[in-house]
Amino acid sequence: MDTTAPPVTTRVVAGTGVIALDRPGALNALDLTMVRLMTDALMRWRDDDGVRSVLVVSTSPKAFCAGGDIRAMRDAGMRGDDAAVTAYFSSEYALNALIADYPKPYTALVDGFAMGGGMGISVHGSALVVTERATLAMPETAIGFFPDIGASHFLPRLPGAVGWYLGLTGARISAEAAVECGLATHYVPAADLPSLQAALTGADDPEAVLKRFAAVAPPSELTAHREAIARCFGAPDLAAVGARLAAEREDREWARGTLEVLRRASPMSLRITFEVLRAGAVDGLEGCLARELELSRATAREPDFHEGVRALLVDKDRNPSWSPGEPSVI
Repeated sequence: MDTTAPPVTTRVVAGTGVIALDRPGALNALDLTMVRLMTDALMRWRDDDGVRSVLVVSTSPKAFCAGGDIRAMRDAGMRGDDAAVTAYFSSEYALNALIADYPKPYTALVDGFAMGGGMGISVHGSALVVTERATLAMPETAIGFFPDIGASHFLPRLPGAVGWYLGLTGARISAEAAVECGLATHYVPAADLPSLQAALTGADDPEAVLKRFAAVAPPSELTAHREAIARCFGAPDLAAVGARLAAEREDREWARGTLEVLRRASPMSLRITFEVLRAGAVDGLEGCLARELELSRATAREPDFHEGVRALLVDKDRNPSWSPGEPSVI
């Protein structure tokens, strides 16, 4: 008998469908089993009159969900297993679309890391709550990939070119910054999170509960750089982004550090990211996810993806050697 605990548990409490991510040893990295368990629950509850809302939480003290199962995708890509790659990404993106179109309130409580795939199961819902311990990011350009999970739709719609900055640099931002730029909808102190979860469970009006608990987020690390971000990342192409960063005078130290980050990233990833954000800026979520699926299947076979994941998660030397066939344009 298999006694292994499932990585996602689901239950209905007083009309609230509760999804608990429970793979703490992997910081709730979203594997195919987790994607399917979440999808099954949401499909069951979608037309169930006994379920009025959905609440997604984590059992990990460190992370909501630290990303997708990129190590498994690297392994599949290296052995040429296109079926495994397609199964994972198509299932994950279908879950993202399901959340975005869900007919009932869907609230994610983010206390800790929410990166990559973790953004996909939070930002598309009706409410994304962050505590002061939350960290959000789309860090794919550092591993030879690109911002997916519908990020090509939501990133270019953030104000002042912030989405381009986040997508190209992979910058980790605080809860305060997430609220400031519109990725998160509510800021709640971590000390109040248990009370909030209890109040949301069974609530007839989750939004009213969230308004009652929400606090005003203090200024973030982004505040001082918003004008420079708009100037530099509002450029028409990657070369111009690099040129504007190099020429930046009013926020020189930030620009210098940002330019160094971009120059360490995979040139292939930067090119794909810029292209997919530009296309996504004028497309709907469905079109963005379809484009991302095509790109993810191709990128999973690329040496830069294999090398980036190796450097970050396998050997952990954080010193990738990108393909010389893709010259830098930054």
